[in-house]
Amino acid sequence: MSGLPEDLEGLLVEYGRHLRLGRNRSEHTVRAYVGDARSLLEHLVERAADSGVGEVDLALLRSWLAVLAAGGAARTTMARRTSSARTFTAWLTHTGRLSVDPGPRLGSPKAHRVLPAVLGRDQARAAMDAAESGAAQHDPMALRDRLIVEMLYATGIRVSELVGLDIEDVDRERRLVRVLGKGNRERAVPFGGPADQALDAWLRFGRAALATPESGRALLLGRRGRRLDPRQARTVVHEVISAIPGAPDMGPHGFRHTAATHLLEGGADLRVVQEILGHASLATTQLYTHVSIDRLKKVHDQAHPRA
Repeated sequence: MSGLPEDLEGLLVEYGRHLRLGRNRSEHTVRAYVGDARSLLEHLVERAADSGVGEVDLALLRSWLAVLAAGGAARTTMARRTSSARTFTAWLTHTGRLSVDPGPRLGSPKAHRVLPAVLGRDQARAAMDAAESGAAQHDPMALRDRLIVEMLYATGIRVSELVGLDIEDVDRERRLVRVLGKGNRERAVPFGGPADQALDAWLRFGRAALATPESGRALLLGRRGRRLDPRQARTVVHEVISAIPGAPDMGPHGFRHTAATHLLEGGADLRVVQEILGHASLATTQLYTHVSIDRLKKVHDQAHPRA
């Protein structure tokens, strides 16, 4: 129970609607931003029960962040919540609830850029082999699981993008998937022969066995024939990776990191990788160059007699 007055609860509902429709945010982002706004308003009410939203100022924002920091929030979390708070106060100002926006004066801690865990080439191959072996008997669920890991690694797409695919989004002749990414930006991503083989087996022997009238045109289905939930896909990936000796614990995003790293290590142009991943900024993609360099240095340290 949040303890927020009814007018502030209504404010959060309106703010969530603005993020979905006005800013075209994903549902995941909306939940995070509304959750941050709720936390800020709860802090406001805790300081003075009769406080209104018009009393959100720079001092309150700093006090709220200080409480979060004292509670052990990571720098990355603090940076995200600071950005979220700025979005909220900008909306409050735009809708006339604040006369002056305190957000631009709120300092933001710089988040440490953490190099993502990635699979080595042998580990990735072992994961694909394990998924293929499990699908050898044409069990529908095993065929689907094989397609999940093959397609994530082959394309580097997000798990939300994968489960959102419809059958017609896959161009098998040209081996392309049409993906609707963040901000409703559409892009075409290529995939290779092994993923195409997994796709063929799934469509012929897997999806046909699970499909129901509720399936619609969804490419990937759950056990009951409905569109696959992202949480189910994450479970599949965790189970496959956990069986690979020495592999880091990772979910679907780990395959995205791995695909990007292996593309760059194979000589792919950075801007091509940016387009494949659907990054709005090249700076985001450049993180993977650091991953590649880090891996290169580790190999050098282990292999060179004068390292």
